[in-house]
Amino acid sequence: MTIYPALDLRGGRCVRLLQGAFDRETVYGDDPVAVARCWEAAGARWLHVVDLDGARVGRPVQAELVASICAAVRVPVQVGGGLRSAEGVAAVLEAGAARAVVGTVAVAAPERCREICRAFPGRVALGLDARGGHLHTAGWTEAAAETPQALAARAAELGAAAVIYTDIARDGTEQGPDVEGIRALARASGVPVIASGGIGSVADVRTVVALAPDGVEGLIIGRALYTGRVTLADALALAGEA
Repeated sequence: MTIYPALDLRGGRCVRLLQGAFDRETVYGDDPVAVARCWEAAGARWLHVVDLDGARVGRPVQAELVASICAAVRVPVQVGGGLRSAEGVAAVLEAGAARAVVGTVAVAAPERCREICRAFPGRVALGLDARGGHLHTAGWTEAAAETPQALAARAAELGAAAVIYTDIARDGTEQGPDVEGIRALARASGVPVIASGGIGSVADVRTVVALAPDGVEGLIIGRALYTGRVTLADALALAGEA
């Protein structure tokens, strides 16, 4: 299983939001490039970067900073936030990202999503962010009728390389992951699943690692790494990456 340290970008800084709320922000670094280098030096094999400003307005906002992060590290970087067109995805990949993450377009315009995935085979993941059993889009500000399991079941047909599942209600809380939700989604999905949201202890990491037989192949950790409740070394060891 791959551990992805998260770098959420807002206003040029590295931040974490509580349950996706933009007015509940904690700043963890004024130099995201330096933060990325620190995670790489600590042993990260991948990084997960989100342009929060881009997610909110529907187009990449911090493209220059994302490119700087990709250029500063030798490990692959997956990038999301405001990627709703083939042009936006192409720009992120050309800037050095190994994988682009699309979310809103998968819910609102599945045909366009299919075209994007097929244009960049193996390099596009679906970001499925849910609250109360339903998907949320546009930077988690708009609710959709579709369930994450239903869209995950169509991920392979759409051409996605992976699915990233986030439980918004748990994100940034460090109160534990949505184990049953992750398991159900992984079993429904025809592609590898990366879990995100709620990690607050080494025990939580161990719990998600145990879902590998269900199809969970990655885990994104944010706030817990920054607060020190989980060390990257411990997470990597549990995931078998050390």
